Amino acid sequence: MSKRVRTRFAPSPTGYMHIGNLRTALYAYLLAKKDGGDFILRIEDTDQERYVEGAVDIIYNTLRIAGLNWDEGPDIGGPVGPYVQSERMHMFKGYAEELVKKGHAYYCFCDKDRLDEVRRIQDASRMAPMYDRHCRNLTPEEVQEKLNAGVPYVIRQKMPLEGTTTFHDEIYGDITVENSTLDDQILIKTDGMPTYNFANVVDDHLMGITHVVRGNEYLSSTPKYNLLYQAFGWEIPTYVHCPPVMKDQTHKLSKRNGDASFQDLLDKGYLPQAVLNFIALLGWAPTGEQEIYSLEELTQVFSPSGISKSPAIFDHAKLRAINGAYVHSMSPADFAAAAEPYIRQTVKRADIDMTLLCSVLQNRTEVFSDIPEQVDFIDAVPEYDVEMYRHKKMKTTPETALDALQAALPVLEGVSDWTVDHVHEALFAKIAELGVKNGWMLWPIRTAVSGKQFTPGGGIELCAILGKEDTLARIRAAIEKLS
Repeated sequence: MSKRVRTRFAPSPTGYMHIGNLRTALYAYLLAKKDGGDFILRIEDTDQERYVEGAVDIIYNTLRIAGLNWDEGPDIGGPVGPYVQSERMHMFKGYAEELVKKGHAYYCFCDKDRLDEVRRIQDASRMAPMYDRHCRNLTPEEVQEKLNAGVPYVIRQKMPLEGTTTFHDEIYGDITVENSTLDDQILIKTDGMPTYNFANVVDDHLMGITHVVRGNEYLSSTPKYNLLYQAFGWEIPTYVHCPPVMKDQTHKLSKRNGDASFQDLLDKGYLPQAVLNFIALLGWAPTGEQEIYSLEELTQVFSPSGISKSPAIFDHAKLRAINGAYVHSMSPADFAAAAEPYIRQTVKRADIDMTLLCSVLQNRTEVFSDIPEQVDFIDAVPEYDVEMYRHKKMKTTPETALDALQAALPVLEGVSDWTVDHVHEALFAKIAELGVKNGWMLWPIRTAVSGKQFTPGGGIELCAILGKEDTLARIRAAIEKLS
């Protein structure tokens, strides 16, 4: 019987939720849920210098909005808590001391001045920076003497000096490194606190994590982690190291450079489920042509074997297209509820047909933030040049537009029941009577009532949305402008 899958997302509370971080959380969630396993949230808050007030709530809110609900975590507890790393500090030193007894770690008493001098010599000699293992072979008596004297120390991992270490990653395959290149990394700092590289191994073991999903920047540290697992005699987890998400071929996504966080994308009018769908496809390719997936569908089809080794490029056009697919599939009521705040950014009038406006907007909207500019003509016609009436395809000019509007005005004045169908019926009867193309009349009407080249609906729909009185006033103003 296979072991129950347990994955974890272990972010540091350092601010907003980076898109790459959210993708890591998503893949960890999908990997667990595909096999009915557990998804654990652990907050790694030991780097107090980078701690940002309120960042833990951002992590909670982002995961909840995305639908990535955790089975165990700081707020809901679980059998292997606490789930906040700073609350686990008491347990790590004992594990490091166990490694010292087993010969896999040692006390290091080198002070900062000595370490700085070693680094300067290495830099001058163009050597890779690495601890020179000065304290590695101190005798037990020498160590005890320094401990008794209260000399500050760290505990370092004792790396093998010969041979190789190999680990397997689900994306990159088997990776082998020369042990001679591995630094004797610090496990416990002078203040007794663990380093990240030590704490995350101990925590993952104690929490029963079977699959570790993280960024590929940790590939170089993984041989050291494997040696720790082996030193303790613990089972090594399955590794999934994800390639980075890039802004372009050479630049990583970065908040400092103005790249969007998950919350930024929601604020710009993207739907959370569309963003999550897009993030899933950043470097992961499902089998087949389907691109639109619910979270439940992703859970069924996800496999690490579909993750590329290459960096994923954040493609804004693809995100827009995926979001558009979600927007277009919304129920009219849901779309109207989501769209109204954006409509109201530029439309203050209360007398427009909001239902009709939303019905024409829905299929012309990819991102909700597109809406304010699409409807900014409703309160008042913007200034426009009469050359806008010239349209090659419609075969219209300012002169023909004047004729069309003068012909349409009395027709529209005679429409008593002001609906799309009745306006359509009246105008098309006039078009047939005159023997002209539809566009000859409808393009000038659309331009007259909107003052824009691109609108969320055609001329007839815009007339119905604006109402009879405003439509007639705008057409009369346009006739005057063209005369």
